[in-house]
Amino acid sequence: MAKRIKSPYKAWRRYREREQTCTTLRKVFEYATTKYAERTAYQYVDGGQKYTYEEFRRKTEQLSLRMTRFGIKHGDRVAIFSQNMPNWVVAFFSATAFGRVAVPILPDSSEVELTNILNHSESKVLFISQRMMPKLSDECRQKITLIIDIETFEFIKRNDDDFRCNGWVKDPMPDDLACIIYTSGTTGNAKGVMLSHRNICHNLAASFKAQPAFTRDRFLSILPAAHAYEMNVSTLYSFYAGATCYTLQKPPTPTILLAAMKKVKPTIVCSVPLIIEKVVKNSVLPTIQKSRVLSWADKHLPRLLHWFIGKRMVKTFGGKLLFFGIGGAKLDPSVEEFLRSCHFPYAVGYGLTETAPLVCNLMVHTSKGVGSIGVASYKVEIRLDNVNPETGEGEIVVRGNNVMLGYYKDPERTLKVIDDDGWFHTNDVASVDQNGYYYIKGRLNNTILGPSGENIYPEEIEQVINNIEGVEESLVMERDGKLVALVKFTDNALDWNQATEDKWFEELENRKKAVLDWVNKTVGKNSKIGEVDAMKEPFEKTATQKIRRFKYKDSHGDEPEKK
Repeated sequence: MAKRIKSPYKAWRRYREREQTCTTLRKVFEYATTKYAERTAYQYVDGGQKYTYEEFRRKTEQLSLRMTRFGIKHGDRVAIFSQNMPNWVVAFFSATAFGRVAVPILPDSSEVELTNILNHSESKVLFISQRMMPKLSDECRQKITLIIDIETFEFIKRNDDDFRCNGWVKDPMPDDLACIIYTSGTTGNAKGVMLSHRNICHNLAASFKAQPAFTRDRFLSILPAAHAYEMNVSTLYSFYAGATCYTLQKPPTPTILLAAMKKVKPTIVCSVPLIIEKVVKNSVLPTIQKSRVLSWADKHLPRLLHWFIGKRMVKTFGGKLLFFGIGGAKLDPSVEEFLRSCHFPYAVGYGLTETAPLVCNLMVHTSKGVGSIGVASYKVEIRLDNVNPETGEGEIVVRGNNVMLGYYKDPERTLKVIDDDGWFHTNDVASVDQNGYYYIKGRLNNTILGPSGENIYPEEIEQVINNIEGVEESLVMERDGKLVALVKFTDNALDWNQATEDKWFEELENRKKAVLDWVNKTVGKNSKIGEVDAMKEPFEKTATQKIRRFKYKDSHGDEPEKK
């Protein structure tokens, strides 16, 4: 078993040597499976698919050899379409550690999206779970050379005529393509982001600088591994650190997640804002409000009460939590303020798939103001472009070993976002303080131009709306020259099953008026909204729970007409 290093100096020296050694995923694979051979690498929370690092190596090499025999060589695309599981990582390394290219596909992708990705990437191998099989079209089934059941690694489809043993592999170089991650983001136009071995390995080193992880750490994976955030900051980072990563077998509902936390007692978890926001808004705050004693303490002894609540939250999450990473979208400032007052060990990260993903990080117990995304990550250059002299706001541009190779088969789009000096233009507008801490304002392509030429950031208005009691989520857009808010009220606030009754319409109008009045009382004159429309169904979202804005560009809400 790998020895626990007692000297901090020796520990940091080892991890410095690892950073210099692990310049490709092949070298990460060799380093981890050699150094931590007898330790557990991956397993389900409830047992099953458990691998020590040595067992992981043997299974991965065996799987790679099987692909080699069917002519799957270096550079060939290997798609992975599955929910999270330890075998997902085996499939990933069976491609990337041997010079092939992994194509991770988000498990909530539709049949059309799956077909488009497989065709565009020209994938020759598909690892797929039984749960995803209904989405695999006959067209794709015929084109792909090997289809492998990721849960058993048995062949679902193979052609014995392809058994030629000519799938030559080689050790990849740092700038070789490691994976293609397809993302629609919030624009709807899918892009194949090409990440090199250097991109991913740089992110692993940056993750260690941001939050050091060691062999004693326990990661709990709750986001899709096919997303760059979960893949590189959690699933692969745990492997890089020699830690153990636990995976849920079922979707992370609150009940399943809390049970897993209690069992695993994780030290590191990567999450999205929606999860912690629901815990605070739907559980913690209502408990305080309903209790006369807690309400009194919140008013007269807030520091003591919040310290106690923070301790209880950590205990609820297993009791050993050191790092609760929040990324993928902007955290509600009121929730962040509460977490900070509770001394909860949260951290904020900012990045994009195109930057593998880390760009900025605000670490645990940092004393900077609420709303900051932190400072530049390890060895990442950041500056603001086209800064407005009045507001100090400009577009974040990034340069470093984390910036992607480009968009697959799309040089024109690549040239639009990466300039001649290697700066990647993020499309995110931010400001920066004198200490180098950045504050996101919104997306350039979401920015609405006001009547006097001023920039209006809908995300800031949405934060105000989302803090109104009875509001679940919202989206602000421009329609016919005025700002319109689409609002999804909570089921308790508005019961759509009663939508045919007069009282329901009266309640609807009251709710809409309350939102309109509060927002226009709270925001500046240029950000006042002119109309509120109610949504019946939740907004369609990306894997990191960002609303797909393009879907609602011309939406007028779901509310029925009163008869």
